[in-house]
Amino acid sequence: MTTLTPVLTRNWDQPDSFTLAGYERDGGYSALRTALAMEPDAIVQTVKDSGLRGRGGAGFPTGMKWGFLPADSPNPRYLVVNADESEPGTCKDIPLMLANPHVLVEGVIISSYAIRSNHAFIYVRGEVLHVIRRLQQAVRDAYAAGYLGKNILGSGYDLELVVHTGAGAYICGEETALLDSLEGYRGQPRLKPPFPAVAGLYGGPTVINNVESIASVPSIVANGADWFTSMGTEKSAGFGIFSLSGHVTRPGQYEAPLGITLRELLDMAGGVRGGRRLKFWTPGGSSTPLFTEEHLDVPLDFESVGAAGSMLGTRALQIFDDTVCVVRAVLRWSEFYAHESCGKCTPCREGTYWYKQLLKRLDAGQGTEEDLDTLLDLSDNILGRSFCALGDGATSPVVSSIKLFRDEYVRHFEQGGCPFDPAKSTLWGGAAV
Repeated sequence: MTTLTPVLTRNWDQPDSFTLAGYERDGGYSALRTALAMEPDAIVQTVKDSGLRGRGGAGFPTGMKWGFLPADSPNPRYLVVNADESEPGTCKDIPLMLANPHVLVEGVIISSYAIRSNHAFIYVRGEVLHVIRRLQQAVRDAYAAGYLGKNILGSGYDLELVVHTGAGAYICGEETALLDSLEGYRGQPRLKPPFPAVAGLYGGPTVINNVESIASVPSIVANGADWFTSMGTEKSAGFGIFSLSGHVTRPGQYEAPLGITLRELLDMAGGVRGGRRLKFWTPGGSSTPLFTEEHLDVPLDFESVGAAGSMLGTRALQIFDDTVCVVRAVLRWSEFYAHESCGKCTPCREGTYWYKQLLKRLDAGQGTEEDLDTLLDLSDNILGRSFCALGDGATSPVVSSIKLFRDEYVRHFEQGGCPFDPAKSTLWGGAAV
């Protein structure tokens, strides 16, 4: 299980990996030719058989999601790729699009053909200008080579692909807010139902998938469902990109089978930086409940991480050593969620604001035991009552940190300040103690 499985990252070390020539040299677009010789329903079935689950965080079966599109809708079908990666710690889709944009383009074409869509969109975060330029050039090259446009490779299939840039709102990572933004409206979550599969973009049946999900499709078509299920676990098949950041000796992207453990990944990454002790970590970005060193051997698949009390999410493994103040780390995340709340619903808008105020007070050593109870009460009123998952995600670091490190919160107000010296904390750039 410690063996890496470079599929999406296979050619990242090549200087021309992002070009059409570099991608074709590595077998690029051969899966498209295979797919165009298949019936669309056969491709959907292959993806279902592979067990590919959404790589954007929720882990919903991709083939099943494609199958939800109503057959009798008179409206055009759309494929939308969610490339608005912006959660703290999540950093896999942007390097994937930067190093290998054509694997995403090929995945878009195959997936669009499978769901019988003739219009596809890649919604990418507007701040990542270098990635946008790479994607736009890849799309232009694909058009010039006959992979996009009219009568693709003589198959009679037509597809138009648009790269659309957002304006930097975290909320637009929520799929229905993304659709509103794509249509030119303010990015805010829609009331569901109807779900996007029935009435999505411009009121038509719409499939919305993460970058990594769509980019995984060409390899599944080329190698078969059995090849994909030979990796990972029974219910969490295949491979995924694990993003190690923070206090790790060699941070970066590690593409490995689902079910690998953080202990194994840390061994490959040189361990915790400076020989320090692991204090806490996130298995799937800042919106997932915290883990500690007790969870080093939890298999990183959807079921095992869920059973241990967290979520696999986007496999954004943020590593924090024992010099870090957990209260201050949670405060920083809460400030992010308060800033990025769209304000549409009261639980999230007000709850994240009060998270920030209470955590600031606790971090300064001016809090009380009652403040901890108030934070938990706030969490109960946010979780499951917000319009979208932003509110739910904001509660995760707060609730889990109080559960795991309540004594550290108490030390702050008992000692009248933070017991950790920021000048010595590796979190803030100081020298390790």
